Amino acid sequence: MPNQKLSVVVTRRLPEHVETRMKELFDVTLRPDDTPMTREELVDAVKTADVLVPTLTDKIDAGLLGQAGDKLKLIANYGAGVDHIDVQTARQRGILVSNTPGAAAEDTADMTMALILAVTRRIPEGLAVMQGGEWQGWSPTALMGGRISGRRVGILGMGRIGQAVARRARAFGMQVHYHNRKKVHESIANELEATYWDSLDQMIARMDVVSINCPHTPSTYHLMNARRLKLMKPDAVIVNTSRGEVIDENALTRMLRAGELAGAGLDVFEHGTQINPRLRELNNVVLLPHMGSATREGRLEMGEKVLLNIKTFADGHRPPDQVVPGML
Repeated sequence: MPNQKLSVVVTRRLPEHVETRMKELFDVTLRPDDTPMTREELVDAVKTADVLVPTLTDKIDAGLLGQAGDKLKLIANYGAGVDHIDVQTARQRGILVSNTPGAAAEDTADMTMALILAVTRRIPEGLAVMQGGEWQGWSPTALMGGRISGRRVGILGMGRIGQAVARRARAFGMQVHYHNRKKVHESIANELEATYWDSLDQMIARMDVVSINCPHTPSTYHLMNARRLKLMKPDAVIVNTSRGEVIDENALTRMLRAGELAGAGLDVFEHGTQINPRLRELNNVVLLPHMGSATREGRLEMGEKVLLNIKTFADGHRPPDQVVPGML
């Protein structure tokens, strides 16, 4: 469409710079407030737009795509994860899907290390003491945590984020292990001094820290189920900055309450904002509101990738970050 601006609908508020640039480039409809679209609003959007820019809070399923008009040709997701989009159905309907891989890798890896430290060093408990005005001074036995140097971290999913976590873990003196669909390139494994485990069961049984960094797909749903969680050492910690559905949250809660795991750091949850209330009560659990990618730099970079994907598509080319079912 060389002489006509693409019609673009954005489902959530984005950083101001990104929204302004979209206004300059496209015929864009921006979200007036920072709330998820209702189902009815999403239906209207897919009926009228050339391009939809959703986020992980929008469920783009087969039912919604079935109501899309002939105009809709690109779903340019704002975010790397696309488990909320039925990519297969989109492809069948001739609708391309793109995402923003790598934009939040460093930020999410930072948050992973922050959670590892927060759980093992009991930082929230210390904060609670200070904020409650209960601190009586230094004590040799108060709030003793554990040293992470020398501990083994098992990374589940060795993509961009997993590798970024591994680099940080090495800097903290941790021994890096990983499980992935396939081995990373030998040069990367050598750089990270990373040990590959073909068997996830065997790896997690030997780790001091397990870090979840794989995407949510049908094959990773409840990958850390009750059986696998029970394989972990009682003094081990689990951290998840990926997707909540990878862990059986109820099984994890039961084990933490029973003292069968030392702790957990969770930035994502199996049922979105509906968090198991028993999980909130535990002082060996650190809960964050999906903050892994929440940096100004990361969110701007995500926006730039969305803009590039749409602009490339508008120019008649394949979006650089196109997602196809075989990648999932």
